[in-house]
Amino acid sequence: MTSKIFKSIILVAVTVLLACFVIITGLMYQYFTTVQANQLKDELRFAASAVQQLGESYLEEIASDRYRLTWVAADGSVIYDSHADAASMENHTEREEIREALAGGTGSSTRKSQTLLERTVYEALRLEDGSVLRISVSRASVFVLVLGMIQPLAFVAILAVIISAWLAQRMAKRVVAPLNSLNLDNPMENEAYEELSPLLRRINAQQMEIKSQIRILKQKQDEFEQITANMKEALVLLESDGRILSINPAAKLLFDSEDGCVGEDFLSIERGQKMRNALDTAAAQGYATFRDENKGKVYQFDLSRIDVDNKYHGMVILAFDITEQLNAEKHRQEFTANVSHELKTPLQTIIGSAELMENGLVKEEDIPCFAGHLRKEAERLVALIDDILRLSQLDEGLEMPRETVRLKDLAEEVLKNLSDAAERKNVSLELCGDDGSIMGVRRLLYELVYNLCDNAIKYNIPGGSVKVCIENNGKELGLSVQDTGIGIPAEHQEKVFERFYRVDKSHSKQTGGTGLGLSIVKHAAYYHGGKIELKSEENKGTTVRVVFKTSEM
Repeated sequence: MTSKIFKSIILVAVTVLLACFVIITGLMYQYFTTVQANQLKDELRFAASAVQQLGESYLEEIASDRYRLTWVAADGSVIYDSHADAASMENHTEREEIREALAGGTGSSTRKSQTLLERTVYEALRLEDGSVLRISVSRASVFVLVLGMIQPLAFVAILAVIISAWLAQRMAKRVVAPLNSLNLDNPMENEAYEELSPLLRRINAQQMEIKSQIRILKQKQDEFEQITANMKEALVLLESDGRILSINPAAKLLFDSEDGCVGEDFLSIERGQKMRNALDTAAAQGYATFRDENKGKVYQFDLSRIDVDNKYHGMVILAFDITEQLNAEKHRQEFTANVSHELKTPLQTIIGSAELMENGLVKEEDIPCFAGHLRKEAERLVALIDDILRLSQLDEGLEMPRETVRLKDLAEEVLKNLSDAAERKNVSLELCGDDGSIMGVRRLLYELVYNLCDNAIKYNIPGGSVKVCIENNGKELGLSVQDTGIGIPAEHQEKVFERFYRVDKSHSKQTGGTGLGLSIVKHAAYYHGGKIELKSEENKGTTVRVVFKTSEM
């Protein structure tokens, strides 16, 4: 306020000073212009009287640098000029002052000089013989007058501004001092301007109401904190601008926030994009929900907008730990979906064939074929159950008896057992490489090699090949199975070791299998501390390499 009062007084002072300067300058210029015009007319009358008596001789005797006299004949030709050769001057009939004098006896005009600093004033008088005598003088412009007065005026202006500033500062301080000393905690005890009394009474009434409301709110807040402190769910209340209004201990633990985070922007402690999107959605639609992982657990976040009188006032964020529920649901769904899918096909085949045989719709000579089909599907079910049991054993991490296993001998046994399947597929088998042994579970290692080779044969092309190589460098023992088959697309390579995952389900139905082979390979390799490497290219083949740590033999 002090600054505003000070600036206002200075502005008024400067405005008044400039207005006075303009008015005084205009009046002075008008006064001197009138005096000069009257003097010029008097000089012209004196000169005209002398010229009528003495003629041109009088004009020649006059020597004046200030005035210029010109004698013009009635036809406009110049008879005499005190500052130029009359013979060389043009006809003056069209000059405004000459034309007026010829017509009315007197004439006057003002014309610009060659510079902007002066103007030339002309006065003309017609003589008795019809000729015209003209007198002219240069008059300074307003700009010249201002330049002449600028130094004293600048001094006066600076002095006036300094005095005004001093007075303005004193006045502003005197006006504002009572306002700065107001005691707003006790408004009715102030002795200030009488005009402030209504305002102070309103402030006092508002303060009493505010104190009452604060007491009520504090009581309700204490009750609310007692309730939320014992909640297992995370609860956060936000203001309309996104700042934290309340946060319970469970939420502090979830978001890794400090006790003093109340009042801070919620997005400063939770910067996840999902939360940002959910806040925007809830603010626009009234409700939003999403799931997100935090510290190894999965939480469901429910966000609800708080409206008061149809105006947005804040947000409620409630988070539930649904990890166990989600895992149980996921395992149930996966088990149900995968096992149901794998069991459905062979069971439907068995039931269908059995119904045909039961209803006598199968010819006697076709019964052996149907019986073989039933046996094949039953064996598939048994293989599936065996694989599930095997994976369950590996999942439980039960310790199994170990022995020294020569990997090359094991691979040779597998290839011998798969020779018939390879012959039917017209696929050649080859075993190469070094010899080496590891301490492991023979049955698991056999299934590892068998499943890799079985897949290499099933997904090969007619006339293709499968090459099994053993690599032993003394520190690591590697087993690689390379085929020339259909290959695995890049987007599926990271998932082929998952349970029941198949790249081409239609092709898998043709080749058979339980969908658990590569999953057993992965678990068997991990059980023996090995690692798996996969390289594959569509329509060119696949190479799976399993590397085991071993000591030099």
